Amino acid sequence: MKKIRFYKSIHVKIVTIYVLLILIAMQVIGVYFTQQLEDTLVENHEEMVSERAELLRYNVQQEMLEERGEDDPTLTADIENVLTSLFNIEDAKARVVDINNTIVGVSDRTELDLIGQRTTDVYINRTFIGIEESQPMIDEQTNERVRVITKPVLGEEDETIGAVYIEASVEEIYAQVQQINQILMTGTVIALAITVVLGVLLSQTITRPISDMRKQAKAMGKGDFTRSVTVYGSDEIGELARAFNDLTIKLQDANATTEGERRKLSSVLTHMTDGVIATDKKGHIILMNRRAEEMLDRTQNDALGEKLTEVLNLSGSIKLEDLYGYNDSILLDLDWLGDESFLEAHFSVISKENGEQNGLIAVLHDVTEQEKVEQERREFVANVSHELRTPLTSMKSYLEALADGALDTDVAPRFINVTQTETERMIRLVNDLLQLSKMDSKDYQMTMNSMNLTSFVDQVIDRFEMSTKNQAITFKRKVPDEPLFVYGDRDKLTQLLDNIMSNAVKYSPQGGTITCSVKEEKGRVIISVQDEGVGIPKDSIPHVFDRFYRVDKARTRSLGGTGLGLAIAREIIQAHGGNIWVSSDWGQGTKMSFSLPVPEEAKEA
Repeated sequence: MKKIRFYKSIHVKIVTIYVLLILIAMQVIGVYFTQQLEDTLVENHEEMVSERAELLRYNVQQEMLEERGEDDPTLTADIENVLTSLFNIEDAKARVVDINNTIVGVSDRTELDLIGQRTTDVYINRTFIGIEESQPMIDEQTNERVRVITKPVLGEEDETIGAVYIEASVEEIYAQVQQINQILMTGTVIALAITVVLGVLLSQTITRPISDMRKQAKAMGKGDFTRSVTVYGSDEIGELARAFNDLTIKLQDANATTEGERRKLSSVLTHMTDGVIATDKKGHIILMNRRAEEMLDRTQNDALGEKLTEVLNLSGSIKLEDLYGYNDSILLDLDWLGDESFLEAHFSVISKENGEQNGLIAVLHDVTEQEKVEQERREFVANVSHELRTPLTSMKSYLEALADGALDTDVAPRFINVTQTETERMIRLVNDLLQLSKMDSKDYQMTMNSMNLTSFVDQVIDRFEMSTKNQAITFKRKVPDEPLFVYGDRDKLTQLLDNIMSNAVKYSPQGGTITCSVKEEKGRVIISVQDEGVGIPKDSIPHVFDRFYRVDKARTRSLGGTGLGLAIAREIIQAHGGNIWVSSDWGQGTKMSFSLPVPEEAKEA
């Protein structure tokens, strides 16, 4: 989480806003108060001076209208008495002018030399024409703000006989206002200082719970739900802290539930026998379980972000959009991985609550064994059909020839002999198939008895020596003199050894030798039959026990083989708990071996 700069924090913002509000309030109050105070003081001063001017005009009028004898005081003396007794305004001065613009009295003792002089003051002249003045102005000599008030002195017939001129300084008023302003300014500064302290304390009460919740939110983001926020009060912030703690508990429970579900899902996905791949909306892989990794020979980390169609090698045939509406399964041949495996893929759509498609789930099922069984079934049916059709076709041809008149010719016995041979081959084939079918059945039972293997092998060799007397084949025996006992089904073991011996006889050259050996080692008896035939190519050795497999198909059929002899031999030896194998070099003969276990009970018997 990005660190908040100091000047951007709520703490600083609250203090700043609080101080600005107080500052603005103080300034508004101060400006309004001082302006009203100044106006009031000026107005009161003007009224006071005007009243004094009116009083002074009345008394001056009385003195100017009074009849004076020779012994009476002069007008100037009387007016001086009036000014001395009635005009005592501080920082103000008054002048009395007669109709001739001659100054007849002054209140300022420093202006006594002006008595008797004519004045040219414009305000006094305007007063003589009936205009009373009450104007603020600047004294040009002292550069102070003064108020000038003039009053005309009227005679008995209301004619102007003189004028009163008053000039009062108002600097004292403005000085008082300025002093009050300084007091307000000082009070504002003190108030702001107190406001800053109170703002800091107030902001801490607000920001401390918020800061705790921010730290808790950061801890919750890292998965730590063990902490709780301190509740400092029962106000809105306290209620918010309680709600935050409740939310933490619920998130902790929800996180535990989600984690538990995730572990369950992970365990299910890990132990599923089917592969599971999940994608996002655009088909990019976001999850692949272990089984899918094994099937596709890819790790999840390698496949993350790749498209599903590319990982499943479907990009050339199916588009991602088609998979969203695909209801059938798709059979995947993994030959592109160099593996003879088949997967069956089922697709389902991941949808949001509002129905929007948000991804795909691909479930991969390994159907390799089913495909192999199906393939073997198809091959088995094809082989059986082929093996039956060949003798039937041959028999049909010979029978048709006999029916067309060959029956009465010299070739009839040969045709009948061929038909009989093909019939016998079909019978052998059907018998082999029936035997394989019985041995494939789980209910198949063998008659197991103790038997002396050395005498058993000698008997089989004796029988083949008799039947191959005319083929100049020599049988060489390597059979122990002492008896070796095993448990087995004598008829089935006879059939097994007959199949191996007959194959050795079939492929042995004229005058060849067949070596038959019996030996005991490691709790088992190994019987081997080795001929001097053409041998088996190395690439055919793994398949010689497969049903209907022939190394040389044309030669095998000509020798009357069904292609099932060694397959039956393997089934018989496996039913006895033994094993069978072949070793051969091309052109140097073949050695066919099988083993049988030697239990202690068989030796005692």
